[in-house]
Amino acid sequence: MNEKKKLSLPVLIVIALVAGIVCGLLMMNHVEFAVTYIKPFGTIFLNLLKFVVVPIVLLSIICGVMSMEDIKKVGSIGGKTVLFYMCTTAFAISIGLLISNLFKGSFTVLETSGLEYEAAEPVSFMDTIVNIFPSNAFAPMVEANMLQIIVIALLVGFGFVLVGEKAAPAKVVIESLNEVFVKVMDMIIKLSPIGVFCLITPVVAENGAAVIGSLAAVIGVAYGCYILHMVVVYSTLVKIGSGISPLKFFKEMSPAMIFAFSSASSVGTLPINLECTEKLGVHKEIGSFVLPLGATINMDGTAIYQGVSAVFIATCFGIDLTFGQMVTIVLTATLASIGTAGVPGAGLVMLTMVLQSVGLPLEGVALIAGVDRIFDMGRTVCNITGDAACACVVNAMEDRREARKAAKAAKAE
Repeated sequence: MNEKKKLSLPVLIVIALVAGIVCGLLMMNHVEFAVTYIKPFGTIFLNLLKFVVVPIVLLSIICGVMSMEDIKKVGSIGGKTVLFYMCTTAFAISIGLLISNLFKGSFTVLETSGLEYEAAEPVSFMDTIVNIFPSNAFAPMVEANMLQIIVIALLVGFGFVLVGEKAAPAKVVIESLNEVFVKVMDMIIKLSPIGVFCLITPVVAENGAAVIGSLAAVIGVAYGCYILHMVVVYSTLVKIGSGISPLKFFKEMSPAMIFAFSSASSVGTLPINLECTEKLGVHKEIGSFVLPLGATINMDGTAIYQGVSAVFIATCFGIDLTFGQMVTIVLTATLASIGTAGVPGAGLVMLTMVLQSVGLPLEGVALIAGVDRIFDMGRTVCNITGDAACACVVNAMEDRREARKAAKAAKAE
């Protein structure tokens, strides 16, 4: 007797996304209903994801460090990961600046009088460094401060490695808790289609036709850059660095990319991204280290957004950016990405830092703040795809490193 074949989760997520877009367009005259009665269910789903992300990041990194049993190996993986992220972020914003300058003729010089935007207080580079290190063991978990949680996880993991056998009972507890939260994560992920539908519907209902208005050109340029960066840069790095076919990479990554598009949260997408990279052959201990770090400091899509937005805002105010200003934007956006949270709307805070660094009027942020969510959806897809590309490349490099060590040991014998 043939059993009915169930639809896979990625297919259900795509169906939910399309259904949400259609419902959003149909409800453009009933925005209040969409925001009041549909959006809360999407918020509940995001809250559940945020709840599971902190223990997943903390426990998975501790388990990852413990399983490596070598602090030097952790340093090797960490060094490769940070270098990959910094280089691709600098490359991403360069693409954003280049392409937006080529198409800036399509940007309309808008009426800029009366624009207001209150800038968030920028955090200095040294303050960002200081804020990475927690002064309290529990506050980072309550506040979901991912950088501090990663530091705590690394220190605890190093402690387990250094203590050795004496820590065996505690190791069992940590590993058991990690398994429990992985199962909790699985339960929440099964709700993804409902979450995607409830998140995308009010966004489309609120912005539908307006999105295709005067800001269509800048949105189109930004999305063109996102796609170009993913298709050219990530495909090349994944193929050369790990030998994985770009088609296979994007096919396996599709559930995470679709969810990232609807949720606009790198941190919220982390549990799904972990599952997708495991299907691509990334070892659990490497994915558990590289992806949470990427969700916190890797902001390629956000960097592209900074470049495109800076050129757009400059054009609106009749300002031509100099080469020096563009270099400053590249450096500022690359460094600022380290301290930018992987949550919806964080790009606007980062944009104010970039505009201030080159003396552009902060009021210009008000030009795109209304449709920032639309930019955010695309840049989050780019961000999490970059995290996965890094995990694949670092995983392959570590496999080659271990193979060389094994060959050297065999030769010595």
